Amino acid sequence: MAELRKTPLYDAHVEAGAKLVDFAGWEMPVQYEGIKQEHLAVRSACGVFDVSHMGEVETEGPGAGELLQRMLTNDISKLSVGGAMYSCVCREDGGVLDDVFTYRLADEHYLTVTNASNHDRIFGWFERHADDFDADVSDRLESYAMLAVQGPNAREIVGTMAQGELPARHRIADMNLGPGDALVCGTGYTGEDGVEILVRPEAAAALWEELLVAGATPAGLGARDTLRLEVGYCLYGNELTEERTPIEAGLDWALVDGSGFIGQERCSQQLRDGTDERLAAFTIVGQGIPRQGNTVLRVDEPVGQVTSGTMSPSLGKGIGMAYVRTDLAEPGAELEVDVRGRRRPARIEERPLYERSS
Repeated sequence: MAELRKTPLYDAHVEAGAKLVDFAGWEMPVQYEGIKQEHLAVRSACGVFDVSHMGEVETEGPGAGELLQRMLTNDISKLSVGGAMYSCVCREDGGVLDDVFTYRLADEHYLTVTNASNHDRIFGWFERHADDFDADVSDRLESYAMLAVQGPNAREIVGTMAQGELPARHRIADMNLGPGDALVCGTGYTGEDGVEILVRPEAAAALWEELLVAGATPAGLGARDTLRLEVGYCLYGNELTEERTPIEAGLDWALVDGSGFIGQERCSQQLRDGTDERLAAFTIVGQGIPRQGNTVLRVDEPVGQVTSGTMSPSLGKGIGMAYVRTDLAEPGAELEVDVRGRRRPARIEERPLYERSS
């Protein structure tokens, strides 16, 4: 077996007593004190996640914008300098290769953050198509460590270290932060406010320690998963796969028909004609914790499959997402989920399942 990769914060995780697991070939912390405690810390105050396993692809040159317009489902021509944009990357038949955030650092300079499991193929995909444009594509995975600081107190905590004002939501700024220079991004994956910080790998440990001293709680991938599921964010390998299109996943808002992206023809057809199945969020009515792969039923007929499921720490009930027959994907539809051989009543809900009350 290949040796697992380690982030620059590996020693800090070991010292903190983290439970480490194999995630996409990286040895990553799944929890420290416990998933529920870390989840609630993010919802009530501030948590910090090591997300240095995620990849970065840099695109530069006169044709960089044109290349990204072809690669990404969203309209990159609308992205101003200092802006951030969520998109999917599709293959020719519309299947999703990855979901990414792209930051425009300068007129002809972009940075795209990929999922860890997809980084190599997305870099290769960009590189393969760059030959058709006046653009240079570089793999910047080794250039950055990445920390996600999330929660109602996150901006206040990071702000105490910053020389200048933190960027607004979906903006990015190059600024001095704690141990040195950093790219600070107003993005996240928890449904809470906060920032994601890209720094030189050798500066990551000092920044991590400063954040903990300032009041951030270390949080692992387990809490990251329950947090994103409460607000209905997709996870690649669960909700997003090569067999599903952005339309089926309900990501129409991250897609601009007519912008010229790879896979547009299939997506346009689905926007026009509809799809057999759609991704929907649901709650379990009563007891039961759904899990990926559980069958969704209506009476005795299988009508879908759970992509992600958990016990929601914030809501105190079983929740999940599933691809279900399109006519049953509307909020209020009553279905059942086969949880370990027992049928549990479930109801389709609006996304997000959890929203902050104040």
